[in-house]
Amino acid sequence: MFLYNVIPGHDFGLAIIALTVCIRLFFFPLSVRMIRSQRALNKINPKIKEIKEKFKNNAQAQSAAIMNLYKEHNVNPLAGCLPLLIQLPILIALYQAFGAGFKPESLSLIYAFIGNPGHIEPISLGFLDITTKSAILAIVTGGFQFLQLKQNTAMMKSGSGDPGQKEIQALNSQMLYFFPVIIIIIGWNLPAGLLLYWLTTTLFSMSEQTYIKRRYKD
Repeated sequence: MFLYNVIPGHDFGLAIIALTVCIRLFFFPLSVRMIRSQRALNKINPKIKEIKEKFKNNAQAQSAAIMNLYKEHNVNPLAGCLPLLIQLPILIALYQAFGAGFKPESLSLIYAFIGNPGHIEPISLGFLDITTKSAILAIVTGGFQFLQLKQNTAMMKSGSGDPGQKEIQALNSQMLYFFPVIIIIIGWNLPAGLLLYWLTTTLFSMSEQTYIKRRYKD
């Protein structure tokens, strides 16, 4: 609501885009660490394979040796899950906001330091009603999600020459087609405002990955 009030034209869609960019910029240092950690994990996969072969009959020793290897190379194997975990609470909050926030009586719930606009215009960019479903936006969002996953898969492959990663790469290939389809199916029945958030964060991720690839070549 604060961004809605200060953005010229009081465009709620632009407010969502601005909010998304602010959130992603705030977490940018964490994103850099996560992507570099993923690339580092690819590089040490041959050593992980050696450990598994060496301790194939001793699961406890195998786990301890792999954890020590992670610590030695400052690698977090769960790093790739954090971006999604960070976004889930935001998605839930936005969904709740679109469910009740556009009702005039709900404007009384905003914080005291934020001005009450009295009315919220749901039409964004002159044509998009962010409170209703948008099949076109769902398809566009799924399409860019596919491109972002493809970019991420290429980045991960470029950091590893280990042939033992075929199973992981096969899983990534499946997700490349599966996840965008899920986005389209779910997004088909979601308010356009949520899709606008997801599309913006996907585009930001693509730009972020391009920057990190050029800036950090290790």
